[in-house]
Amino acid sequence: MATTPNVDNKRYQGLIISIALFLSLIGALLAFTFYTSSLLERNTALIDQSNQVANSAQAVIKDLFDLNASYGEDTNSPHIQRVLERLEKNTTSITSSIAAIEQGGKITDTEGRTYKLPKIDSKAQANIAAADEQWKALEPKIQAYLKDADNVMVPSADDLTQAVEQAKTSSLLINDSLDNLTNDVFNSAEREASTIRLIQAIGVVAIFAYFLIFVFFFVRRLRETDAEAFAARRETQEIMETVNTGLFLLDKDLNIGQQHSRALNDIIGEDRLSGENFTNVLRGRISDKDLKTTQQFIEQLYNPRVKEKLVDSLNPLHKVMLHNNAGDKAQNNRFLDFKFSRVYDNKDIARILVNVNDVSDAVYLEQRLEKERSQNDMQIEMLTTILNVNPKIINEFIDNTQMHIEKMNNILKNPGSSQYELEGKLKAIYREMHSLKGEASALKLHSFTKIASDAEDKLHALQNQGQLSGNDFLPLAVHLDDLLSLSNTIATLGERINRSAPAPTAKGVDDNATQNSMPKTVMTESQASNPSIGSIDTGGGQNIDLDNKATDDQLSFYKAFAKDIAARQGKQVELKSNTLMQADIPAHLAKPIKEISIQLLRNAVVHGIEAPSVRHSTGKAAVGTIDLELKDNGSDFMLMVQDDGQGIDYDSIRAKLSKEGRFSTEEASQLSQSDLLKQLFSSGFSTKEHADEDGGRGVGLDIIKAKVKDYDGKLNVNSEFGQMTRFVITLPKA
Repeated sequence: MATTPNVDNKRYQGLIISIALFLSLIGALLAFTFYTSSLLERNTALIDQSNQVANSAQAVIKDLFDLNASYGEDTNSPHIQRVLERLEKNTTSITSSIAAIEQGGKITDTEGRTYKLPKIDSKAQANIAAADEQWKALEPKIQAYLKDADNVMVPSADDLTQAVEQAKTSSLLINDSLDNLTNDVFNSAEREASTIRLIQAIGVVAIFAYFLIFVFFFVRRLRETDAEAFAARRETQEIMETVNTGLFLLDKDLNIGQQHSRALNDIIGEDRLSGENFTNVLRGRISDKDLKTTQQFIEQLYNPRVKEKLVDSLNPLHKVMLHNNAGDKAQNNRFLDFKFSRVYDNKDIARILVNVNDVSDAVYLEQRLEKERSQNDMQIEMLTTILNVNPKIINEFIDNTQMHIEKMNNILKNPGSSQYELEGKLKAIYREMHSLKGEASALKLHSFTKIASDAEDKLHALQNQGQLSGNDFLPLAVHLDDLLSLSNTIATLGERINRSAPAPTAKGVDDNATQNSMPKTVMTESQASNPSIGSIDTGGGQNIDLDNKATDDQLSFYKAFAKDIAARQGKQVELKSNTLMQADIPAHLAKPIKEISIQLLRNAVVHGIEAPSVRHSTGKAAVGTIDLELKDNGSDFMLMVQDDGQGIDYDSIRAKLSKEGRFSTEEASQLSQSDLLKQLFSSGFSTKEHADEDGGRGVGLDIIKAKVKDYDGKLNVNSEFGQMTRFVITLPKA
């Protein structure tokens, strides 16, 4: 592209030379016209000057006759003075004018304009010489008279008489000579004017002929150029019609070029794009933020100081979703990929070449593959959990999940119109969702946790919304379907593994290979479905106590759960229990005790145990300790969870209540510790600044309070600031 300007210069060199010659001819004709106009003006001035000399000569003779007739009159009279003054002036004018005519000198007219008289020919020269000869005979006599004409003491009659007599002789000869001179000058001017007109006519004809020739060749060249341009456009059009991608050029004002590929109309979805502004084409079809970023991106492409490869990574139109203005829902989600390249003219950035492709199929394929990959990861995650967790815990999780989903579904179905009823529905759903998330997080089922966390985000937004309506709960149904689908998936995987694992016989298992291939943590289907089975005879005289094994797994489950939370929170904890192994939990209390334990353990790690650096600064061991104890008191069952963390900071609770606007600063300062604990157990309140997977939503303690209330239990909290916090839950067996 760098050689294009040189080719254009050579191509139009003849045209430039022709125009220069044409302008030169016109300039020469104009210069000649100016010159001849000046010459004619000088000839006119010469004629005027000769006429003026003749008139002055007549005036001199008339004044001499007047003075001769008035001789004897007082020389100081106005009449005599006026005539003498005019006579002297005309005498001087005639002398200078004759000299100027003879020599071609400069003259000044009555208006003060100066002219350079032209040189006269020989014939005119003879006439002016004859006039000059007669004037030289008369002029001395006039000067002799004028010398003493106004002096009464000196007689001047003789000088006047001689001047008058000479004037009678010379006046006719001077007039004849000047008339001949005027005729000669006029005739010469006429000849020159005729010559000038002829030359001008020839020049005009020559210029017109040259113009016709120039137009003829120019039009022929123009036709050739048009033919070449048409052929080039046709070739370009053929190329543009065959390419499958959208190609077009953008100028600095973001206007689309006149030529673009035919595929561009189908890709963009617009019939007319040539000359349109690129931003107007995109407006309403991408976000305003992306549109503004696109304008800034193209401006940077036109900045020569910005590297093209560097700015290419900032392309905002890479696989961008373009909405269809036509309103065709089937075409709404089209993904287009725009690529921008600079087009240089020498070293200047002339245009931006844009290549756009419809990558909808590729994007949908990526999304489908990503979804399948996520599903595979999810199944692997579930399979890992199934293989590494006691089947009883897995079955409990599946049953609890389905129960939580069923409860939330029933809550959503229950009618409610008042704000009190809607807020009650919201809190109840929030508690069920948080409990489900807690159990899933304990089993490291992040797919469940992710869906539950997303649902909690919506619930939290509704909690802060203020005014609620029944339609606000509709989006939660999608999350319930997703959770139910995951629950069915993990149940199906568990059933497949149980079917593939052979059940132990009464006489034992003789095939070691088969025994080793059986997953250690998976029960057979009959075992999983029959909770009354307490032990299995392996045939070798050894009985395996499944209840004790399940209890041991339950403790391991709690320990792993606490350590996982601590790892995410950047803390270190150790869970201890001296009574969990010996506790015989009634069947109807197993589920609430597990839910409450999960919430209390999470609360202890997130809010109670300090970070190792903080514990070290207060003289504590880096590893925090949590005690979980279960005790059968005969008529009731007691659960105790105690940590050696920072205790309950009542001042922080007051500050958070004031910050959230629940109480004024003065009202919060007057709340008792009992009142503050009630706020701590209220739905949606948390002292944690930012919510995450493990806490900060203010639902955990609300769940504990609701469970204790559902089972007619008691809740006791004891805390020493900086030392420990103890939760004691008492649930009646009946």
